[in-house]
Amino acid sequence: MLGADPIVFPAVFAALYAAHEVGDHWLQTHGQACGKGAPGWSGRLLCARHVATLTAVKAAAVALVALVLALPVNPYALGVALAVDAVSHYWADRRFTLLRLADWLGRTLIHGKGEFARLGDGAAAPTGTGAYALDQSWHVGWLFAAALLASLGVSA
Repeated sequence: MLGADPIVFPAVFAALYAAHEVGDHWLQTHGQACGKGAPGWSGRLLCARHVATLTAVKAAAVALVALVLALPVNPYALGVALAVDAVSHYWADRRFTLLRLADWLGRTLIHGKGEFARLGDGAAAPTGTGAYALDQSWHVGWLFAAALLASLGVSA
């Protein structure tokens, strides 16, 4: 049965979201923020370090919530959820990937999405830009998916 305790999903989502905000904004180093989209191994490594730290913070947040609230979180389902979230986060944070997706959507399904991604003052980047809005909404969407995955396999 795929059903789960109805409290697990919202509690895990809240923990993942809070950890995402802290990890993506407070714990990410300036070097990671500026270099994770760079071509080559240096950009890949900076992005991987950022995502590893972020994933550890998310795992700790969910573990704390599960412990304090005595939630029946399946550790295997949580592991899969964190892995899916980490891959999606790394993919988007390489930057050119999300921009290519926005460009493709702008040509095929959602007119102007590529232009939206380029809105804003680059000097103030990343906040206040279309790219930042798309990046953060991408991450929150995957947090939703991860919370659903983490709540699977828990019997009510």
